[in-house]
Amino acid sequence: MILRTALAALALLTTAATSAPEKRMGEVVASEAPRHEALLEKLVLQNSGSLNLAGVKAVGEMMRAELAPLGFTVDWVDMTATGRAGHIVATHKGNGRGKRILLIGHLDTVFEPDSPFTGWKREGDRVTGPGVGDDKGGLVVIVAALRAMQAAGTLRNADIKIVLTGDEEKTGAPLDVARRDLVDAGKWADIALEYENVARDGDQEYATTARRSSTNWELVTTGKTGHSSGIFNASMGYGAVYEMARILDEFRRTLAEPNLTYNASVVVGGTPAALDDAGVKGTAEGKTNVIPARAVVRGDLRSLTPEQDAKAKAAMTAIVARHLPGTQASIHFFEGYPSMPPTAANRALMNELNAVNRDLGLPEMLEMDPAKRGAADSSFVAADAVTLGGMGVAGGGAHAVGEWVDLTSLPRQALRSAVLISRLAAQPRGK
Repeated sequence: MILRTALAALALLTTAATSAPEKRMGEVVASEAPRHEALLEKLVLQNSGSLNLAGVKAVGEMMRAELAPLGFTVDWVDMTATGRAGHIVATHKGNGRGKRILLIGHLDTVFEPDSPFTGWKREGDRVTGPGVGDDKGGLVVIVAALRAMQAAGTLRNADIKIVLTGDEEKTGAPLDVARRDLVDAGKWADIALEYENVARDGDQEYATTARRSSTNWELVTTGKTGHSSGIFNASMGYGAVYEMARILDEFRRTLAEPNLTYNASVVVGGTPAALDDAGVKGTAEGKTNVIPARAVVRGDLRSLTPEQDAKAKAAMTAIVARHLPGTQASIHFFEGYPSMPPTAANRALMNELNAVNRDLGLPEMLEMDPAKRGAADSSFVAADAVTLGGMGVAGGGAHAVGEWVDLTSLPRQALRSAVLISRLAAQPRGK
């Protein structure tokens, strides 16, 4: 089995090809496992839904209390201008000679205070709770790894920046303000590690070298309204709903290609018809003998590269422009998460992680299919820093009642990170 307890991981280190500081990291990770399980419980019991501004800030203060004693300067970046709480930006100044490392996580969860999913439930090594994996388990992995590095002496000279966003699950607006500090940190960094859940299929774990983009779009169609007996004729045309159906079906039939998806999530049509500002609830009226005047649909677009994204948007816009008689249509694309394309440098970083795995006596990780992963904050820095995602805990059920993690993955992931970050931070910049 890939999964091992902290003590089993420590036993491996006594014979693995690791240095004395790395062996010390293993000892610390193993001995502090109860401490970090308690920290995870404390974080989970504090609701921090994206719109619970006080709750998000409370989790930020908990993380400040963990990072400041490790020598980090911890700043709270207020984001009330975007309708959200804010972010933690923590900086550790090393000797300035090694590679600069950025660690990315988020303080918020999808579960707002009115969610029925609350509490902390442990059954053996499995723990259930809101945000336990996404992303509070990732926060604890960061803390556990840094504490091990401090004890082993490898943190002292490391140049590390940590950005913990407070709105990853429901991003504030405008987006350029909401992600300004993260983008700036990406420009500073040489390497970025993101602490969403590690991808796993059975016993096999995967490294995330790429993520697809996530952009929302809204399509509005209009037509002449009148008695239904006149539909399709030269005077009345086809109505808004048939124009909507034409466009969506042409999307389905003509746009398909690997790593590209374009989901239509909510549709309303009638006389009148509208979606709310958030695009999640709709209203419509209509009688069977009335040609519908308006239809609206919201959806998302996911692509692997900026080139694929631009091509898809151009194709969708062209399809929308070919109207049925008597109708009009328009499509609008909103700001969203960029893609994190697979690069040779990202794959080389995965190879360095696998060298760590071999030295720790752990099986190597494979490259994750980006079509099977969602968007994440790492995409905002991928254009500037070599990036690897999915460094957090193992679990399942993210964004749903019953979200869970395997506690045995916490020390394993912490040790992987501690060794990897220590090795990377010791590499001279420019190599």
